Amino acid sequence: LAVFGQPCRLEAGTGRPRWCPPEADGVARIVAPGEGRAFALAAIRALKARALEVLSERTRHHCDALDVPVPQVAVADAKSRWGSCRPAYGRKPAAIRYSWRLALAPWAVADYVAAHECAHLLELNHSPRFWAHVRRMIGDERPHRAWLRAHGVRLHAIGAE
Repeated sequence: LAVFGQPCRLEAGTGRPRWCPPEADGVARIVAPGEGRAFALAAIRALKARALEVLSERTRHHCDALDVPVPQVAVADAKSRWGSCRPAYGRKPAAIRYSWRLALAPWAVADYVAAHECAHLLELNHSPRFWAHVRRMIGDERPHRAWLRAHGVRLHAIGAE
């Protein structure tokens, strides 16, 4: 399995499902309890936690670059979208939600989605100003968008009933 583009081994274990950083062999591990479907669901819980950790960090990074407050960040089980942004309004703070399946995309693609959603904190559209913000943070977005078009259906199918 590749998690954010890096090799990751799935292992059966006890206790809570967890992400274990790469060791000397350069391979990270997801250790999860159970067998069959129970194991799969536990491994997905660990992937969701890893996705939240990485995407929260990238959101902070891009918000700093845009000089905007960091929104609430969550991961969801979206089956058709990679992310969504709700700007602050009234007493409600801004919030960004990402598909946990971005953990299964290359790191640069997931980072592009984070930059894209953060740019929506400034521009609630896909205008030239919006794309200028995105390009300032990650460069040319076209390869990342092409990767999502080519592989997105496969990723959205993972964990689907």
